[in-house]
Amino acid sequence: MYAVVRTGGKQLRVEPGQRVRVERLAGDVGETIELADVLMVAGEGESRIGRPTIDGVKAVGTITAQGRGPKLTIFKMKRRKGYRRKTGHRQEYTEILVDRIEG
Repeated sequence: MYAVVRTGGKQLRVEPGQRVRVERLAGDVGETIELADVLMVAGEGESRIGRPTIDGVKAVGTITAQGRGPKLTIFKMKRRKGYRRKTGHRQEYTEILVDRIEG
């Protein structure tokens, strides 16, 4: 059984036992978290598609890590004008171990 959930402005396909990295969510390592925006459930018999979400269905998981991704370098330059800007960015993430899909 798998589900398609929406979190952090993105859609992810999740299955029980799978580890996924999503945009940073509030919570500490070891806490249980519920992803309630389920767009689709399939895998056992007939699939269900929400309009836009399915009521009463949620993916439950445990937070396994809170971290930051690799550093990205942003470099802007306009030729012959002496304009140069260099900045960096590290995106924060939450790693979740999906325990089950309820509903």
